[in-house]
Amino acid sequence: MKTLIKNAIIINENTLFQGDLLIEGERIAQIGSHITPKGNYEVIEAEGKYLIPGVIDDQVHFREPGLTHKATIATESRAAVAGGVTTFFEQPNTVPQTVTIPLLEEKFAIAKQSSFANYSFFLGGTNDNLEELKRLDKNACAGVKLFLGSSTGNMLVDNEKTIEAIFNNVDLVIAAHCEDEATIRKNLAHYQSLYGEDIPIDLHPYIRSAEACYLSSSRAIALAEKTGARLHVFHLSTAKETDLFRNDMPLKDKKITAEVCVHHLWFSEEDYTTRGAFIKWNPAVKTADDRTALWQALLDDRLDVIATDHAPHTLEEKQRKGYTNIPSGAPLVQHSLVAMLEKSYDGSISIEKIVEKMCHNPAILFQVKDRGFLREGYYADLVLLDLDTQWTVQKNNLLYKCGWSPLEGQQFHSAVVSTFVNGKQVYHNGKLIAEPQGQRITFNR
Repeated sequence: MKTLIKNAIIINENTLFQGDLLIEGERIAQIGSHITPKGNYEVIEAEGKYLIPGVIDDQVHFREPGLTHKATIATESRAAVAGGVTTFFEQPNTVPQTVTIPLLEEKFAIAKQSSFANYSFFLGGTNDNLEELKRLDKNACAGVKLFLGSSTGNMLVDNEKTIEAIFNNVDLVIAAHCEDEATIRKNLAHYQSLYGEDIPIDLHPYIRSAEACYLSSSRAIALAEKTGARLHVFHLSTAKETDLFRNDMPLKDKKITAEVCVHHLWFSEEDYTTRGAFIKWNPAVKTADDRTALWQALLDDRLDVIATDHAPHTLEEKQRKGYTNIPSGAPLVQHSLVAMLEKSYDGSISIEKIVEKMCHNPAILFQVKDRGFLREGYYADLVLLDLDTQWTVQKNNLLYKCGWSPLEGQQFHSAVVSTFVNGKQVYHNGKLIAEPQGQRITFNR
């Protein structure tokens, strides 16, 4: 089957031009002007619409297996393609935790049957699974995930000798959640002494403080420099941490990289007043000055990737009484691209830069094979955008299983018109129009 997308405004590798793109089977066959294929083909007229590569989200929690009351790979990958995300890398803190190769392969088996988007997973590091990490083939999955501060799922890795051994022995990207546990516990004890269990939610960034983040991330970076490990620091949230990263070399040559999440670019501590626990994340949303610094570091290329840390919980869980009873995390994968396009609409970032940080750079950073760019011969993971349409995030247009969003009520000026996964149009004009098409991601390592 051939599909010709005609007269689109194509954005790819920092260029913008009007042209056509021909899909044959799963891949991009031709990009150019006035393409006329031989034989039968379907035409999609895209004049006035923008065509970009599919987004690669390097950090999501889709909750399967074991936490499927919150989400499943099927439900959240459905939301992903509705948001223009064609590939996701999912985290290991499920039930059971993904800390062995057989459990990793079980997740791949689930995704093969049910995922609308392409997929890979992280194998989780623990204080006692170093030998399993050593056995992992470097092309088997996205990488190894270390929780260097406790988070949902109780996977804290706090044995310093073990952490150094992992850094010395793992030949994949080591992705780290960096918050210093001792600092967090000290801060929590202080506020519990003042408030008991009724700690105000706006103190979250003072419990999971900037100091806790910097202590942990700076320590991880020092260890990566010592050992030569390939370190990727997830979800930067503070101004101070941005100075730990470099922009004096191409991304492909960096050994230490960083990600920023949509919520840390969108919200600040001022939003706790109106959003409350719905914007309780780990690491915490912090000050407006932190947000400004994250934007600056993103634009000057100290921060390499924009992702979501998509982490759904049920509405009931997020509305619990008592600070420590409320889980951290929120769903974002359906709205990450349009949220960043809104920031383009207001002049904060160019569309070309959004494509670089959300599509190209994850592919470069993780050495993804044949995805992340609009190139002839690459998989046809594509998103067609309308940058001149207004709509509002409401419960009735959410595809998350949890049924809520921290962005409810937000008006956007751009929309995903169509999403293509492996050459197949799977989403169009607000509806899923195909069965799951997702494939296991392969790597060039």
